[in-house]
Amino acid sequence: MMSATYKQRLRGWLSYAFASEAFVVVSLTLFLPICLEQFARDNGFLQPEKTQSCSSLSGIAPENADVRCAVKIGWLWIDTASFSLYVYSISVALQAITVISMGSIADRSSYRKPLLLTFAAIGAFSASLFLPLSSTSPLWMVSALFAILANVGFGASVVAMNAYLPSLAKDSPEVVRAYSELTSSSENRDGNAALATSVDLELESSSEEASDPLLGHPVHPGTSQATYTAALSRATSRISSLGIASGYGAGIILLLVALIPVTRLHGSTFSLRLAIGLSGIWWALFSIPAALWLPNASNIDESESGSIKSDDDWTFGSEIAAAWKRLGVMLRWREIKRLQNTFRYLAAWFLLSDGFTTITSTAILFGKTTLHMQASSLVLIGAITPFSGIIGSLVSPILQRKFMWSNLHVLVLLVMMVSLIPAYGCLGFLPIFKGTARFGGLTTQGEMFGLAVYFGFAYGAFQSYARAFYAELLPPGEEARWYGLFSITDKSSSFVGPLIVGLIADSTGNIRYAFFFLVFMVWAAVPVLLSVDVDKGRQDAKDYISRRTLVGE
Repeated sequence: MMSATYKQRLRGWLSYAFASEAFVVVSLTLFLPICLEQFARDNGFLQPEKTQSCSSLSGIAPENADVRCAVKIGWLWIDTASFSLYVYSISVALQAITVISMGSIADRSSYRKPLLLTFAAIGAFSASLFLPLSSTSPLWMVSALFAILANVGFGASVVAMNAYLPSLAKDSPEVVRAYSELTSSSENRDGNAALATSVDLELESSSEEASDPLLGHPVHPGTSQATYTAALSRATSRISSLGIASGYGAGIILLLVALIPVTRLHGSTFSLRLAIGLSGIWWALFSIPAALWLPNASNIDESESGSIKSDDDWTFGSEIAAAWKRLGVMLRWREIKRLQNTFRYLAAWFLLSDGFTTITSTAILFGKTTLHMQASSLVLIGAITPFSGIIGSLVSPILQRKFMWSNLHVLVLLVMMVSLIPAYGCLGFLPIFKGTARFGGLTTQGEMFGLAVYFGFAYGAFQSYARAFYAELLPPGEEARWYGLFSITDKSSSFVGPLIVGLIADSTGNIRYAFFFLVFMVWAAVPVLLSVDVDKGRQDAKDYISRRTLVGE
């Protein structure tokens, strides 16, 4: 049975996933890149002359694949399709700076919840401000600032949210039972040892030959430890999957709501702004249960708090400065060797997170600018993808148990599945798909819907397993700091992906060429991922904290 307190904590954690992931599904991966591109297009000019306004073509030739728009930012002319990618690159760079600075503060359990709610408020308010901002306003460039603040608020709040995951898994009923059995077996071993030393050698020899009949059933400590470890791993994956499913469910509901104005207003800029604004309002409203139910302090014992000092002689400024110093320490070669499996996974994550998120944003822009899909069709794809993601996040653990796959094997399988999407898009360059076939190689709008189902299934499962797998490799008591590094690795790589895709689109005039880059990036992560030894990594993380506590680092 779950205790009432644990149920409340879990519901609070899931409620924030329900609140914040709706912004990701509705805005970050769908409407925000489209809206920013539309803002730029409404203020851009047709290439190459750059004398005729792009907005003058509205309703005249939307199917013309040769039409390209550019907007002047300062002294630079930027392709409107690249504008949102550059904005996203700036936002993730600032997000990385933010999560580095807040990591150590979030590891102080009494400040974790206030940080989460503060950044949630910043993100939700920034997204809501898209509602009153018109693309025809002289201040239209402020849309980039709102997008940046919303993304920074989301990323920083999720670092604090993820820091709750290890303690939630540790306190789940199945893990508590496994830990109780482990403790009981340990006590039995201690009792057996004490009894064995109290008898003479002859009696001891006899008892060994009789398989210790007077001491009860033989104890297998390795089995108890393995049971506990497996239970903790399953609980972490299960809770993470519930969070993904909850967030995707919220995204689907909000997408269906947004589909009404987007369809009726024929994908106008206002309808896109309305969808983003609604995601901000949703984010704010459903953060209220998290504010009520999440604990002000985690269940991490003081003895397990890693290197976090309990004194009160600190300030935010000193802690931020110390966070950057600690990051330098964490990235020293000596520390990397101590936690080499954790860093191997981070290296793979660097490539995978960039590849997956860039596939998402590139696919939306590809559908809009190359396949000329209507906003209502993109909304439908946006709804199909998370719905399929819910199925993937819930079905994958079932398949894992049935076929006895490890978490690592599941991740590798999912990575290979997703890599086939950009590889399929590369086939569009073949002459056979440019002729009378008119199907294949991602050359038709219909293919986008099929790939949305396929990608959603794999990506939903990947997100839950990626977060849960990393939780097994974390030093106990330093979850926020290391999830901060997890987010930094994600965002620093995500800064690279959209930037390169934007440069490819600018230099070639065809965003399809970016698919070659995405295939290479995803495939390059597979051998790195396969080199991770989970059991050794888990033990190294425990030893890392023990050593730091011993030497007072």
